[in-house]
Amino acid sequence: MKREIINDLIKWKDSRRRKPLLLTGVRQCGKTHILKELGEEYFENVCYVNFESNEKYAEIFEFDYDVERIIKEIERLEKTKIVEGKTLLFFDEIQEAPRAITSLKYFCENKRNLHVACAGSLLGVALKKDNISFPVGKVNRMQMRPMSFKEFLVACGEDKYLDIFEKWDLNREIPELYFKPLENLLKIYYIVGGMPEAVKEYVETKDLEAVEEIQNEILLDYSDDFSKHAPIAEIEKIRMIWESIPKQLAKENNKFVFSHVKEGKRAHELEAALQWLKNAGLIYIVEMVKDVEMPISAAADATYFKVYMSDIGLLCRRLRLSHESIVNGNDSLKTYKGAIVENYVLNELLYLEKEPYFWRSGNTAELDFLFEDDGEIIPVEVKAAANTQAKSYRQFCKKYDINTGYKMSLKNIASNDCEGTRTISLPLFLAWNMDEYR
Repeated sequence: MKREIINDLIKWKDSRRRKPLLLTGVRQCGKTHILKELGEEYFENVCYVNFESNEKYAEIFEFDYDVERIIKEIERLEKTKIVEGKTLLFFDEIQEAPRAITSLKYFCENKRNLHVACAGSLLGVALKKDNISFPVGKVNRMQMRPMSFKEFLVACGEDKYLDIFEKWDLNREIPELYFKPLENLLKIYYIVGGMPEAVKEYVETKDLEAVEEIQNEILLDYSDDFSKHAPIAEIEKIRMIWESIPKQLAKENNKFVFSHVKEGKRAHELEAALQWLKNAGLIYIVEMVKDVEMPISAAADATYFKVYMSDIGLLCRRLRLSHESIVNGNDSLKTYKGAIVENYVLNELLYLEKEPYFWRSGNTAELDFLFEDDGEIIPVEVKAAANTQAKSYRQFCKKYDINTGYKMSLKNIASNDCEGTRTISLPLFLAWNMDEYR
């Protein structure tokens, strides 16, 4: 399955300023597969070292950081040759070998022409837990996420829609010929999500029950990671927070409230556990901004936030929603529809490398997302259906003299004026192309 990050990996391979690469991301989002694909397509050979499946490899790094010695020992063990410009040296699950992480500094300084790529699912957790000497300034970093809706369309053989809508005129309504199939594909994406194994199963079989089984297995693996990798004192707290996230997202006011995790629990008791889930890539935290200014990060309130899941399919699975209810949109979906759509848009924004926040003004107004782009503040209002009446969006635009904003819903594409703001009504299934209409 085609992943867009391959283009960034090829640029890394060819860059004259290349350093060892750290590819991070939540477990099972496709890091190992994409780096092996890079090696097989663009190198003569791949030397693959997995520190999780073979713990003895970590011992190679215990003596010193002499990269020539390290390479020779790996060559002997793997019975291969590691040649600059021809070999991709791939360290997988590198968080299991802290000294291997530190060694990247010396690969950068003393073996710059050798392509070294590393993947780490729980690298963020390991760096916090083990106090690893991180090679600051000596590595290139990339973040990999579950498959976006755009990638899902390609995997399903529906990439014709990408060509059709790459340059779609804002003044032309999308006909039913295109609108309805894309709306249906979006509903399927809500169910399947972007975990590659789940997508592959759907593409090959169209069996949504089999997809749900795969998602259950992934969620069990995540739960196992709590026990294996989290501090003992935090395991139960992590589980409690993890279980509370779907319910908190589904609330009308979906601010994350620590006391809703367990009655009587306070923020200071649970903050470390929440941070563990964030470092593991399982959740994303969106902070509130009350008084908007640039940079937005300076105005954000780190104590007031929402928590979203990294994959929309896993969220729907954890909500125990039947795929029939999502496809047909029956009454059982009403409670959760807003949370699902909001989480979907958040994930698409992250895929576009936006840094989202949300705005709240007292108890009277709330804007779903805003981000900073090219020196401008861009507001995004999200609606699950075709109704785009948004008092808060109007209030925000008027207060902050916004140039351009978005309303994302199931309403047809259009461009309108709202309090002097050029407002683009964009169907949810075109979130991947929002930058085209700036």
